Amino acid sequence: MMRIRLGRRLLALGLPTAWGAAAIGYKLACPLAEQSGLGARIVTSAVFLAVGTGLVHQVRRGPLRELKRVRKVAGEAQDALLRPLPPRVGGLDVAAVRLSADRGAAMGGDLYEVVATEYGVRAVVGDVRGHGIAAFGTVSAVLGSFREAAYDEPGLDRVLRRLDRALARHLSEQSTEGEDFVTVLLLEIGRDGRVRALNCGHPWPYRLRGTGVVPVARVDPLPPLGLFPLPDAELTAVRCGRLRPGEALFLYTDGAADARDGHGRFFPLETVLAEALRQRPPTPQMLVGAVFTRLLRHTAGRPADDVALLVLADEGSRRRCTGPPGTARPAATRPRPRVRG
Repeated sequence: MMRIRLGRRLLALGLPTAWGAAAIGYKLACPLAEQSGLGARIVTSAVFLAVGTGLVHQVRRGPLRELKRVRKVAGEAQDALLRPLPPRVGGLDVAAVRLSADRGAAMGGDLYEVVATEYGVRAVVGDVRGHGIAAFGTVSAVLGSFREAAYDEPGLDRVLRRLDRALARHLSEQSTEGEDFVTVLLLEIGRDGRVRALNCGHPWPYRLRGTGVVPVARVDPLPPLGLFPLPDAELTAVRCGRLRPGEALFLYTDGAADARDGHGRFFPLETVLAEALRQRPPTPQMLVGAVFTRLLRHTAGRPADDVALLVLADEGSRRRCTGPPGTARPAATRPRPRVRG
């Protein structure tokens, strides 16, 4: 590996040097370069134009190669953090997609995760202020805290407080407290299908039933995390009814609802969802694909904000059980939670 890197560095230095030496050698050693006739001038100009073009090309190749390498590393880092979701989690069918608003960037400020716990299937969707690589650290702090707290904490309120503490610690370490914030939606689908949610400044998800598209709740959300401390009073999760066989929940970030076309018109998310539901079978993958395709068409492939879409569906074969072996720990044997948030 070291030899390869050394060879690349020598090549990067050697080519410009060779181009320059060729130009100087032509000027000093070639008799044609000393003549003042029109033909000689044309030849000399062509030689130096070729040398200049080669130098510019070589100078540009280095930064472009480095940019490609950085983008590749960034994409691999986000894939490791926002790992692809399995098609089924805790008996629910799952599909998700994300898109960064930064052209050519794989990283974004939107986040999601779905895990099967002994308390039911728990999901988080969030939107960090800003987008691109700058938001990646905040995404990491929130997701890392959720992946621990979702298994350890029996109540969504305690999960949310863990996320709030983790975010506050991250912002203080970055000296950006009061400047950055995150909208967060926590969702829990119990073994009996009951849906509970805690919302901090995030759009409410839609319930998809037949061809109907309705929000799961119309309650005013709490402020986004990072702007204000959570209230000391008990946080009560909003009851959102039951997810019944044949129904689905559509979670999204405001990059989808607020997307505009060239004429300033908002993306008609509810209408697009209703149209997608008329197609059979309306699987989670099909729903995500239909919305994502229409969104790209609406914004001409250039959304102004990061976008994340997530669908959780009960196709009628859900087993009211905990997650895969090893993910749910019985309360009687679970060790005392370690509060890291």
